[in-house]
Amino acid sequence: MKKWRSHATTLLSLYIPPGRPISDVVTMLRQELAISENIKLKQTRDAVQWALTAAIERLSMIREVPKNGLVLFAGINKDTGDTIVYVFSPPDPVPVFFYRTDKEFHTEFLEPMVEESDVYGVVIIERDAATIGLIKPSGIQVLDEIEWFIPGKHHKGGQSQRRFDRIIEQMVEEFYKNVAEKINSYFLPLVESGKLKGVIIAGPGYAKQDFLKVASEAIDYRIRNLIINELIDVGYQGIVGLREVVLKAKDILSKQRFVDTLSIIEEFKYHLAKDDGYVIYGPKDVEDALQKGVVDKLLICEDHEEFEKFEKLAESTSAKVVIVPNTIDEYQWFKDTFACIAAITRYPVTF
Repeated sequence: MKKWRSHATTLLSLYIPPGRPISDVVTMLRQELAISENIKLKQTRDAVQWALTAAIERLSMIREVPKNGLVLFAGINKDTGDTIVYVFSPPDPVPVFFYRTDKEFHTEFLEPMVEESDVYGVVIIERDAATIGLIKPSGIQVLDEIEWFIPGKHHKGGQSQRRFDRIIEQMVEEFYKNVAEKINSYFLPLVESGKLKGVIIAGPGYAKQDFLKVASEAIDYRIRNLIINELIDVGYQGIVGLREVVLKAKDILSKQRFVDTLSIIEEFKYHLAKDDGYVIYGPKDVEDALQKGVVDKLLICEDHEEFEKFEKLAESTSAKVVIVPNTIDEYQWFKDTFACIAAITRYPVTF
């Protein structure tokens, strides 16, 4: 959206916060349409009126503003002649009512919301060092690298050795709890926004198990519930260690995505059984819904002949793409019944 430009103030940006009546917004746009007759340059006037008319038509099809509000972009690219109309509910609530026609689309209210979904947290833990990072669809990211001074073994023996060993263990426990606090600070915002799908604990030897025994209660329960049972052995910290985790965690991550896909298919079945207007299927209706920006989740077979086309449409309206692989039992049912493509919408719709 940020790449679109116009030679005049013809590109329409509209943000509608939750609770704002659709009828009030449509009335306002009709008033703007009447005022636009005063624009002297015919080319500019036609472009503004096209955008306003398109916005009025799309909003007139929606009964009420969804819980996170609505965002609408409409306009004509003068260089190519292409037109664009996107209507969608963003991942976070719209913070303000905003309307403007300008030489560019106003995306500044959306930008803080746009973070990658399906993010996995990684903690590489040793007795005196830790790396906290993320595995994202676009790559890996180091959030923090922590080092702690832990003395080596005491070799004098006797009472002195036992006392020194207890001190060392206390220092290790203190370090583990410090790492747990860091994990909470980095991962909780991702949990609360629904973006964190799982947490992988990695590291050399028994440090992983020791860390979970000592620091488990210090980790917020919401993060603790996302810790994947299979622990991963790696020999490095930092970016090198995260890359090693990615290589060794492929099977684990694939299992997690498999579980997520099955969960969304069950959600699809639930709405299908209720016939509550949240389900659309068939290439034509799904494409229409994507273009109108009403799709929340796009379900599509990995071998669908128009996969790339629908994926791009979904990405352009912030719809989640859920790939239905041919390795699951529901694949044949989904293919035979829905021609390998369906959608769950953001709010009830009729076609």
